[in-house]
Amino acid sequence: MVIAPNGVPGPEQPSGRPKRTQAGTEPPEPHQAADEPGDPPAPASAARPAADARLPRWWVELLFVAVLYGVYTGIRGVKSDNLSSADRVARRLLHLEQVWHLNPEHPLNNLLLHATALAVPACYFYATLHYIVTPVVLVWMYRRHPAQYRRARSTILLATILGLVGFWTLPTTPPRLLPGAGFHDTMAQVSGWGWWGQDASAPRGLGGLTNQYAAMPSLHCGWALWCGFLVARYARRPAVRVIGACYPLLTTLVVMSTGNHYFLDAVGGIVDVTVAAAIVLLVGSTGSRRRRPAGGSASASPLRPLLSQAGTAGAERAAIRLPIVTSRNGPEPTAEPTPG
Repeated sequence: MVIAPNGVPGPEQPSGRPKRTQAGTEPPEPHQAADEPGDPPAPASAARPAADARLPRWWVELLFVAVLYGVYTGIRGVKSDNLSSADRVARRLLHLEQVWHLNPEHPLNNLLLHATALAVPACYFYATLHYIVTPVVLVWMYRRHPAQYRRARSTILLATILGLVGFWTLPTTPPRLLPGAGFHDTMAQVSGWGWWGQDASAPRGLGGLTNQYAAMPSLHCGWALWCGFLVARYARRPAVRVIGACYPLLTTLVVMSTGNHYFLDAVGGIVDVTVAAAIVLLVGSTGSRRRRPAGGSASASPLRPLLSQAGTAGAERAAIRLPIVTSRNGPEPTAEPTPG
């Protein structure tokens, strides 16, 4: 402590207010450090990518899809022991369509009967595209949209499993095999233009490996809806989005015109994928809500910045001290307030 005599200015004491450089102007604020003690720590999610965006190993995904496809082929290839029951289910579906005036299969099937130029592309469409477009879209989502890949993959896998349950519990005769219903087997009529024989899209001589009574629900339409939605939602080019939106509609027209599915089969496939997507979304949202309290901390609280600012302001006020000036004429020091 320095004691100054009367009338002699003592050493300059620190002031609680910053000095003004010019009248009416504030001094420039000092450069603030990147991480100060009073600042809340950055959340961990900003420092590393979200767990949902981490892709599984491609070979694990490929193995899982291969196993599921093998199960799908095996269950779908199981023939129904009661064909009369499959015919009865088919006639009930056809009766419901006639009652509700939703019977577009007959005019579409008759159209291809007299238009071979349309029948051959429709048969190739039915026999090939769902085996090509579906895995291509799945790989595209894995490479280009990893954040949405898990949900998309889980949706189509669950939809396929639900479809297999429908094939097992509700065998249905397709329109082309239903006696007396007035349908024509388009693929059998134009089989000379392709590799298939009399057994739908199965190659010649391999008809015994497929189940022709797996019609309800139509996974052709279900998979097409899944592909079309993802392409229309995430594709960048508008033309590709339009193609994605049209793909489910074209698939529905093809499966009915070739005599492989009823209109209600197509509706069943659409409902199948919709239910699978709803279950995946519900499970995902429930899991995220359960993980949030466990992974949250005080740093993620919205009140933390306000509390930090209040603590910083309190520390600044506590740093302001009244300067002590003593005089030789007075036995005790007196405290003078700082000007201003």
